[in-house]
Amino acid sequence: MARISKGIRSRRFASFAMMPRGQATRSIPRPPERARHTPVRYIVVGLGNLGARRREILGEGCVATVDPLNQAADFASVGDCPSDTFDAAVLSVPNEAKRALVRELMAGGKHVLVDKPLLMSPGEIDDVERVGRDTGAVCHTSYNHRHEPSVSLLANRLRDGAIGAIYHCRMVYANGTVRNVRGSWRDRGLGVVEDLGCHLVDLAGHLLDERGTPFEPWSIQRHEANAPDHAILASRDGRIVLEMSFLSWLNTFSIDVTGELGSLHVQGLQKWRGSEFIERTRVFPSGAPGEVRRRFEGPDETWQADFVAFERACQRGESSFVNDRWISSILYRMSEVAA
Repeated sequence: MARISKGIRSRRFASFAMMPRGQATRSIPRPPERARHTPVRYIVVGLGNLGARRREILGEGCVATVDPLNQAADFASVGDCPSDTFDAAVLSVPNEAKRALVRELMAGGKHVLVDKPLLMSPGEIDDVERVGRDTGAVCHTSYNHRHEPSVSLLANRLRDGAIGAIYHCRMVYANGTVRNVRGSWRDRGLGVVEDLGCHLVDLAGHLLDERGTPFEPWSIQRHEANAPDHAILASRDGRIVLEMSFLSWLNTFSIDVTGELGSLHVQGLQKWRGSEFIERTRVFPSGAPGEVRRRFEGPDETWQADFVAFERACQRGESSFVNDRWISSILYRMSEVAA
């Protein structure tokens, strides 16, 4: 049975963790100093599109960049970056490069913000959890859609009990990028499930308090790509359904939660020309519901909010390994089915 880690971007990025170090290289010292309470100096590891965005958002807070293949980066490997010059690292690299980097950085007393997903076996997570306890370093996996203003409002209304008992939920995240994906390094492994689906699984845990709930594949399809380009996952009781696709010719992001007293909805993302929150109030015994709408427009500020959440996690000393363990178990299961 295939594991999700096999064949995903490995050739391009194995050098992040395995780059030979010359005489000038400074490795992270061991035993390490304790992690700084709140990071103020960051390095960005992986200077692709996402890493470049991270660097831009950090501004002067980014003291160095690391990429073995991008000549614009300051260093070719993390070991080349002097340990006393930074407090935290942002990992914008593929999953198989993340594992060794997370451990190395945390062992050196550095906090780590990982761009989603962080897929690890239970034993690997146990290991880095022990490292974090020893050094005080925090590892936090970024799922920036949590910070969409419409999603945050939906979360608040759920916490308020606005719709009573929750009956069912459906989420969709889809775009039409299959021809961009096909034949690229992204056209491996679990494809759309790893790329978009992990966001939906995270939101199921974050919004509905379903962290730990098993999910099963209803459909995993390959139409125009080698890796899955369309999939539907569901909780075992069928109450939560998650659909993800590279085959939607109109970009789509939606959350629909139906409960005893009404329903809550999100449509769209800030990066796609805005989003809308809708709350509908049930009329008894039946009838057209009352409705309140709120539209959010403007720049996508979820990445800035992501750094705020990370730094708060560092202050509290809270890593996201419980969430990573759950999401990894679901995606590993999908990998077995899709093989």
